Amino acid sequence: MTQKIYRRPDMSSCVIFHGMVTASNRMKEVFRLIERVARSESAVLVRGDSGTGKELVAQAIHALSPRQSYPFHAINCAVLAPELMASELFGHARGAFTGAVAEHKGLFNASHLGSLFLDEIAELPLSVQARLLRVLQEKSFFPVGSTKQVSVDVRMIAATHKALRTEVQEGRFREDLMYRIRVVPIFLPKLSQRDGDVNYLAWRFIDEFNQHGFRKVEQIAEDAYDALMSYSWPGNIRELRNNIEHAFAIGEGPTISLSELPPELRGQEPLQKEANEQTLKEKERSRIVFALEKASGKRSVAAAILGMSRGTLWRKLKEHGLV
Repeated sequence: MTQKIYRRPDMSSCVIFHGMVTASNRMKEVFRLIERVARSESAVLVRGDSGTGKELVAQAIHALSPRQSYPFHAINCAVLAPELMASELFGHARGAFTGAVAEHKGLFNASHLGSLFLDEIAELPLSVQARLLRVLQEKSFFPVGSTKQVSVDVRMIAATHKALRTEVQEGRFREDLMYRIRVVPIFLPKLSQRDGDVNYLAWRFIDEFNQHGFRKVEQIAEDAYDALMSYSWPGNIRELRNNIEHAFAIGEGPTISLSELPPELRGQEPLQKEANEQTLKEKERSRIVFALEKASGKRSVAAAILGMSRGTLWRKLKEHGLV
């Protein structure tokens, strides 16, 4: 039986807004809210699952704000140890800790007059939350290991996939800080809740990968299309893009077939344990890379920053393919 072929749809109903693409009325309402919020100085908390585009929302708020000509910086609060997070946000004095061979200004200082985006803020350690609250209340702070007070003017935008009220109730997040950062909440819908967007975004990513030149995709086979449309997309837009890239990488010719899609789209769900283990490995690798950058590649200094021996660091470098 001959399969139906799906070609590029009419994209005229799509809106492109600061790198975000949608035909969904829910997302178009989010875009209108972003435009209104950007005019103010209010703290914004972006709520949404992983892969829904929280950093793009933060970038759009900054780009539409009076601070647009000043710096925008972003950091993921989930990938760094508490000591490194405090240093990265507030800076440190020379000699503040082992490996601090020079003064470091930190992201709040670097974002002066601009905007700072704290992704996964629910993962921020309580000790760092107290420091952050001081910055928001007094617009000043002390770098790690310093007695010199620094004053800053920064608009903070935060994001999380967790319910902060639940985190407060369970003692993992400060209630006073929650109210400071949650002046205006913006809720991002899951990809599965955005009518029509799986199809439109799939073709946007196909157009993107077509530009690489090694393959020109013009259509999607019926069974592959049905798999794309019926999948729940727990990883949202990031997962969709990765799946289209996967199809380009392993397939050939002008048609994306079902066999070119990852196993989970063909009904073979990966084990949750494997997914969790992969996430932990990615976080550990990010911490190691960050420490090496801070140590200018000196492994002994990086090991000290990470609180591990040189032998342990060497083993982990090999595990993560960093040597």
